[in-house]
Amino acid sequence: MPFTTSSVEFASLGTTLRGWFITGDDSSPQPTIVMAHGFAGHKEWVRPFAEALANAGFACLVYDHACFGDSDGEPRQEVDPWRQVEGYRDAVTFAESLPGVDADRIGVWGTSFAGGHAIVVGAVDHRVKAVVAQVPLTAGAPTLERLIPAPMWPIVDETIAADRRAQSAGAAPLTIPSSSADPTEMVAMPGADVYEWLMANGPQISTWRNEVTVSSIDKVRTYTPEAFAERLGTTPIQFIVADGDVLTPVDLALRAHHTVVGPKHLKILGGSHFSVYEENFAEAAETAVAFFSDTLG
Repeated sequence: MPFTTSSVEFASLGTTLRGWFITGDDSSPQPTIVMAHGFAGHKEWVRPFAEALANAGFACLVYDHACFGDSDGEPRQEVDPWRQVEGYRDAVTFAESLPGVDADRIGVWGTSFAGGHAIVVGAVDHRVKAVVAQVPLTAGAPTLERLIPAPMWPIVDETIAADRRAQSAGAAPLTIPSSSADPTEMVAMPGADVYEWLMANGPQISTWRNEVTVSSIDKVRTYTPEAFAERLGTTPIQFIVADGDVLTPVDLALRAHHTVVGPKHLKILGGSHFSVYEENFAEAAETAVAFFSDTLG
């Protein structure tokens, strides 16, 4: 199905967020999916999934989180999960105002870190009628405890504390690499596969930076999307997980899926976290299309 892309912007907590509204040529009100990227990601990595949905007759609002990509927000490269959740909810409000959107058929789709956001938003915002959580981060502190080796935690804790003291005195936020080829370096997302994927997909985006603020790590530790899974009520959710995922551990995602008491679906794909963007992209996208077609179509 032919579709058109328009650049859009909207406000969230006093910050301008920017993205694309992708819609088909159908003049009747369309079911609409609000979509955003994962940890330190960019909307360009979400666009292929949006196009798959647009080809199936959905309108899609895709945007960059505050402090990343084309969106405003300070400090740059700050991952603030609760601020990002508010961004999703403000994106839903903005979507309701767009021509061609059926405000009674709005879904949210999130991948990786934003997969957790999709769960939270679906649980607290009843304008959302369906949720897709793709390779979602479902538990902040337990995930970090697996990713960061135990001997590194005293260094991490002291670095976070030192950064808070320095910022209180007027210093700029301290940053660390998102990932690195050096396994001894303090990073947000350890692992050779993470670094290789980022290096293959980040540099072609002009606003991409291989860094996040140190305070991002502190904020992720407070994030508890798993606590919202059982609060989805009657809002249906589709989990898409990769059985070899260690970045957003698959067993934690399955645990969150188990706690959902309402309508739920589970698709388990083979491969690593990044397989949904690569070799399993078609199946992941088709799963989302089928689910939204059943729930919003």
